[in-house]
Amino acid sequence: MSIHPTAIIDPGAELDSSVTVGPYAIIEKGVKIGAGSEVAGHAVISGSTFIGERNKIGSFSTIGVPPQDLKYNNEDTRVVIGNDNIIREYVSIHRGTPSGRSQTTIGSNNLLMAYVHIAHDCKLADYIIMANAAQLSGHVDVEDRVTFGGFVAVHQFTRIGKYAYVGGMSGITKDVPPYLLVSGTRSGMRITGINKIGLKRSGFDNETIRKMMKAYQIIFKTPGLLLKDALDQALEEIPDCEPVEYLVNFFNNSQRNVVRESSDDE
Repeated sequence: MSIHPTAIIDPGAELDSSVTVGPYAIIEKGVKIGAGSEVAGHAVISGSTFIGERNKIGSFSTIGVPPQDLKYNNEDTRVVIGNDNIIREYVSIHRGTPSGRSQTTIGSNNLLMAYVHIAHDCKLADYIIMANAAQLSGHVDVEDRVTFGGFVAVHQFTRIGKYAYVGGMSGITKDVPPYLLVSGTRSGMRITGINKIGLKRSGFDNETIRKMMKAYQIIFKTPGLLLKDALDQALEEIPDCEPVEYLVNFFNNSQRNVVRESSDDE
């Protein structure tokens, strides 16, 4: 274990022998950090925080601090982080609340760039990229391989579907469908097409992408078609396509309504 002499490590913290800790970092009682992880200088990790293996935690980041929720009264809630995440400088990740999940969860292989904020009770899956100063309010669910541009703000209790790409400086107040490109402000959020580049990079074949583009045309671009009828038509015309089924089910399972307005970009 390599711990800088100016770092403060509570005896009640549990660090694997291979963890490195930089100058002036503070790791409090209740924290557990797995093998190969690195904590840079001036980082603060507190509370019941469980960090997996090979994570890189940047300078001045704060993980496991109390949530910004007036109802919180120092209950024992948690942060759980998986493996191989890059958490850059000044990132803040708050612990959960008893009225929520009691846990804020971050999966594995995620990149959280500088000044990203993850509020209480959020749940992030794997291979997510959040550019500088992207912000998640409480209780937000983010599925696999979502990308956020810089300065994105996401409303509480919102769900972001897998493989979605959210353009920079967007304000998200509704659920964002999977596989799509979205951008805009609270009053003008728009779908701009299928995330074709992201899907190709993730190994989707051309035939599947073609089917998804057809579903996009039916659901988002057919004038005057009610949502229920559009979803039924997509399943009827594009059978046995798992991504299309997932997209339809995402609408059916939404608790906040889903962004459906589209632009003419595609």
